[in-house]
Amino acid sequence: MCTAISHRANHHYFGRNLDLERTYGERVVITPRNYPFKMRCVGTLESHYAIIGMATVVDDYPLYYEATNEKGVSIAGLNFPDNADYKEYEEGKDNITPFELAPWLLSQCACMTEVMALLDKINIVKINFSEKLPLSPLHWIISDKEKSITIECVEHGLRIYDNPFGVLTNNPTFDYHMMNVNNYMGLHEGFAQNTLCPDNILKNYSLGLGAMGLPGDFSSSSRFIRALFVKEKSCIGNTEKESVNQFFHILSSVAMPKGCVMAANGEYEYTRYSSCCNTDKGIYYYTTYDCRSITSIDMNSVDLEACNLYLYNYIE
Repeated sequence: MCTAISHRANHHYFGRNLDLERTYGERVVITPRNYPFKMRCVGTLESHYAIIGMATVVDDYPLYYEATNEKGVSIAGLNFPDNADYKEYEEGKDNITPFELAPWLLSQCACMTEVMALLDKINIVKINFSEKLPLSPLHWIISDKEKSITIECVEHGLRIYDNPFGVLTNNPTFDYHMMNVNNYMGLHEGFAQNTLCPDNILKNYSLGLGAMGLPGDFSSSSRFIRALFVKEKSCIGNTEKESVNQFFHILSSVAMPKGCVMAANGEYEYTRYSSCCNTDKGIYYYTTYDCRSITSIDMNSVDLEACNLYLYNYIE
């Protein structure tokens, strides 16, 4: 269960809530330009754009949850159980595993046009990272400062959707979320309008009645609508501090407190961290469940020509 958003303020910002019941050793990771990405089916990417994001590092390989490259292209993978359907190896295609999708696209693409060109040749192939690390069922939001798309590898093949809302949550498939937005087109930030019985005197007894009907539960469909409403109505700040703070407030509107969402195993899912990357500057910000202070890491503070990963301890 997660929520990701792309938002334009004084700069372009991209980030997400990671909602899980446990840690997987995540940390902020900068992958410089000359770190060799060893791919399972297409060789090694010896040199590429630099990347920053949150990842679990296994055998010196960054398994990115979400990431941004130095050109401002971003991607986040979100849980997509029962719907994700990865494919067998296919000759003539770029066979890329789900855990390689972020490095494959971010290493080579400076804009969404280049992303679409690579996706036209891709086959998302079902190869586990290892016996101990099977594939996670995911779908993805990919953004640059101009647009966002959602990609889903389902039973009937790869589906690529324009995502004009810059929001992604979880199940159902994205076409459902696109349709569901129509049910909430009347929401607004002002006073409610008496269209029910205009001949009777009905009063706004509270501020916020224009948003009556905005869903407040933690389901993926409700979080999609709530995140979209708050993002669309959000006031845009003039400074980096204002913009970053506002981005985290948007994510807070769909964050999960401990105890409110129980997983099938009986454990509680909660928002372990929230992230916000200024994709124009390469600055990655995050907060954690127990540390609400914003931590920032600047991609450009390290040697981007290096060949080793830069790892930053996760602040809890």
